Amino acid sequence: MPDRVSIRIDGELLHARLGQTILEAATAQGRFIPSLCHLKGLTPVGACRLCLVEVAGIGRLLPACTTPVQDGMAVTTRSDRLDRYRRMILELLFAERNHVCAVCVSNNHCELQALARRLGVTHVRFPYSFPKAGTDLSHRQFVLDQNRCILCTRCVRVCAEVEGAHVWDVAGRGIGSRLVCELNRAWADSRSCTGCGKCVQSCPTGALAMKGFAAEEMVKRTETITRLVEAKGVRA
Repeated sequence: MPDRVSIRIDGELLHARLGQTILEAATAQGRFIPSLCHLKGLTPVGACRLCLVEVAGIGRLLPACTTPVQDGMAVTTRSDRLDRYRRMILELLFAERNHVCAVCVSNNHCELQALARRLGVTHVRFPYSFPKAGTDLSHRQFVLDQNRCILCTRCVRVCAEVEGAHVWDVAGRGIGSRLVCELNRAWADSRSCTGCGKCVQSCPTGALAMKGFAAEEMVKRTETITRLVEAKGVRA
């Protein structure tokens, strides 16, 4: 069985490795597909739905991060329809929590904010929920601010798959879902947390941050997660 397949992305004939996802194949060719939940090295889950693409012959939109390539597949990554969906998803993310960018430690270093700029989201058409989302300041090094969480689950996956501590999970349903530490313990009371900070570095917003940073000062190093995963694979 050949290990390479031919696909079309936005009309251009390209080659991809068998087993790659559409997102991986597109990224390898320098093509941009927006995503907030995807982080190279972590198991893809299709949580944010920003990477939805059109595939010829299939009536519904498919998440590029979890859909494997197939020989002869024709993919559209950019269209008026996709742009509308992606802007709507971003607007709903902003409306769901209390994202006050001006006072956020990740202001101007936030992936949610950067995508909104890139996709032309200038305002939110939906009513804001203004939830009573709390913060956990109990940890001596880090802080969890539920107001800025977009439930991408990067932190959940990096803690389980890379660090092996399984500290984080998501509790609740729908708009009431919240990131929780060990069955809703305070972070400082965690019995498994190693204080490694991988969850903080993987977070695309200011939901998880290091203490001691003022607005606009927190820069995440997501590439360190990918390097750790690659190094782990080499050692294995």
